[in-house]
Amino acid sequence: MRSRHRPRLAAFLAALFVLAAGSGLVGAPSATAAADSAGPVRIMPLGDSITGSPGCWRSVLWDQLQNAGYTDIDFVGTLNAQSCALTHDADNEGHGGFLATATADQNLLPGWLAATAPDIVVMHFGTNDVWSSIAPDTLLAAYTKLVGQMRAANPAMKVLVAQIIPVNPSSCAECATRTVAFNERVPAWARGITTAQSPVTVVDQWTGFDTATDTYDGVHPNASGDAKMAARWYPALSALLTPGGPVDPEEPGSEGCSAAFRTVSAWQGGYQGEVTVTNTSATKPTSSWAVTLGLPAGSRLTQVWNGAPTGTTVRDAGWNGTLTAGASTTFGFLASTSEAAGTPAPTASCAAS
Repeated sequence: MRSRHRPRLAAFLAALFVLAAGSGLVGAPSATAAADSAGPVRIMPLGDSITGSPGCWRSVLWDQLQNAGYTDIDFVGTLNAQSCALTHDADNEGHGGFLATATADQNLLPGWLAATAPDIVVMHFGTNDVWSSIAPDTLLAAYTKLVGQMRAANPAMKVLVAQIIPVNPSSCAECATRTVAFNERVPAWARGITTAQSPVTVVDQWTGFDTATDTYDGVHPNASGDAKMAARWYPALSALLTPGGPVDPEEPGSEGCSAAFRTVSAWQGGYQGEVTVTNTSATKPTSSWAVTLGLPAGSRLTQVWNGAPTGTTVRDAGWNGTLTAGASTTFGFLASTSEAAGTPAPTASCAAS
């Protein structure tokens, strides 16, 4: 994978910079600038066995991103395992059995960061800490240290942090309630540590995840769990990326905006959709918009992000209501369905003011 060679390239560029500076060459570019000027967006999946052993949600997520046109990306990490059904960039930092607290205490992350130079970290970490009855305050302090180490490596690091999936193994009767108690604390922690340069975004991996049907042992995801995890990561991650190709829009409507639906993923009993809202005016900005979804029979919305739902109508979330002429925004949703797994085809109509 490309991530294997990047540290060598960075070291080589750094050496060139030292030689250039020593020779008095004017205008010699820095190694960092040269390295950052080319290459894909580097994404580090960070965590424990749920991420790395085998962590096949990564392969589902990779496939979704590629199919959506996000091709200029590179999953990075010092580990690599290719035991999932879908071909994918398997580099990752998912260390089976590791605790987030021990990883922070032992300062393991800086070495991984130095070796892989990520731009984005996708972190599902803390399951073993919950299992070990580590207090939420202690675990969140470890999170804070880890984010600090990420920012030391890259001041503009983007961080996606999971409210971790349910934990309910037969050998840990208290794990389920401990998980809930920890997850309740994560959003406030993230709000306190996020910055404009280095945002920390919480991704809810807990809601709608059932250990009875989405894991094979009460802890580790099965195929259904992998699909659900990828579906939750996708909108938050895609929001940080520039697509390699545009999503084909529908013909512009007569109400000032158009709405284009696409299926991100589908599974037995549900699917994830994404709607691109575009201001079709040549000159006039929108101040608000509303999209009415025509869902298939037996389908209903269960979660919406980047929009405010009322029944099957999704309005802007306030911050994304203003679109300049020709500009676009997206919102995503999860929906349940009574149909077998397949590609749903909701309709979407848009009105703007």
